[in-house]
Amino acid sequence: MEEAVADCVAALGAVTDRDWERVRAGRLEWSCRETAAHIASDLIAYAGQLAGRATDAYVPFEIAVEEDAGHAGLLHTIETTGALLAAAVRTTPRAVRAFHPYPFRHANREGFAAMGVAEVLLHTHDITEGLGGTPYEPPAALASFVLTRIFPAVRPGDTPWRTLLWATGRGDLPGREPVTAWRWCNNPVLPSERLILEGVTPAAAEDLSVGGDGGFTWVDPGPFEGTREGAGITLKLYEEGLFRPEWGMYVLVRREDDRAVGAMGFHGAPDDGRVEIGYDLSEGARGRGYATEALRALSGWALEQDGVSTVVATVERENVPSQNVVARAGFTLVSEDSAQFVYELRG
Repeated sequence: MEEAVADCVAALGAVTDRDWERVRAGRLEWSCRETAAHIASDLIAYAGQLAGRATDAYVPFEIAVEEDAGHAGLLHTIETTGALLAAAVRTTPRAVRAFHPYPFRHANREGFAAMGVAEVLLHTHDITEGLGGTPYEPPAALASFVLTRIFPAVRPGDTPWRTLLWATGRGDLPGREPVTAWRWCNNPVLPSERLILEGVTPAAAEDLSVGGDGGFTWVDPGPFEGTREGAGITLKLYEEGLFRPEWGMYVLVRREDDRAVGAMGFHGAPDDGRVEIGYDLSEGARGRGYATEALRALSGWALEQDGVSTVVATVERENVPSQNVVARAGFTLVSEDSAQFVYELRG
């Protein structure tokens, strides 16, 4: 957050000699001054959501920049509100989620950080474009941070900043249709009795696939091999532009201590009314019913979605514990061969 704000202030500081009041910010209807004030407003609003632990609406306050504040005052306000959001992100526990309307009515601290960075980068671009300054280009890592947290369905490409501009209707990319409507997407979360099923972002999937923890604290001895394989599949889908967060991978997080115990997810979006599900648990979390509980929650959610009639689970013949899990979750054996059993749960 601090890097994005510093980059914004440096870029806008170079054009303080121009008319911010009467010039529109790029393709926006707002003036450059209104857009700068909007950056500060968003940053303080996101900080307020996290600090206030808002659950069902925005905290009812807003910021107003004094009318006689010059350009330097506006930039100071952006610096200040950016520092407040950064502080809120650092001090908010990992498990906390606060209200944001798009698309699941909540976001965690990383989601609010990514939204804040997006507001800063994109509107800095808008202002500099409107004022006719040097074309703005932030560090590529900042654009990647935004894309891999809140634009999971956007195929990344080789140029993160150009990709982000395209994804928000601000530019073109060879081979891709122009974007006329867009919305970012925080990761989905599904609750069960003892667990929270947290949708894995592309950033978390990449970290898990190369041996990291994905931003979670795991029970010993950490993620099982199936979780890392599933993360690799998720990352490949993202890189191909085929990832859909609701139909991706979820980490199973224990409510009582915020520790990850395993992972569960779909092999892809539904096809002809059917969707396949897979899962595994860390060795230190087995035998406690977590997999059964999560499977009931996730498969039940899937069957509530339009066009989904069947959830499929394939289990190896020698994996008796997993066979017991799907049976307890209500699945029915429908076919088998020399290597595996195929189970279905129908809506």
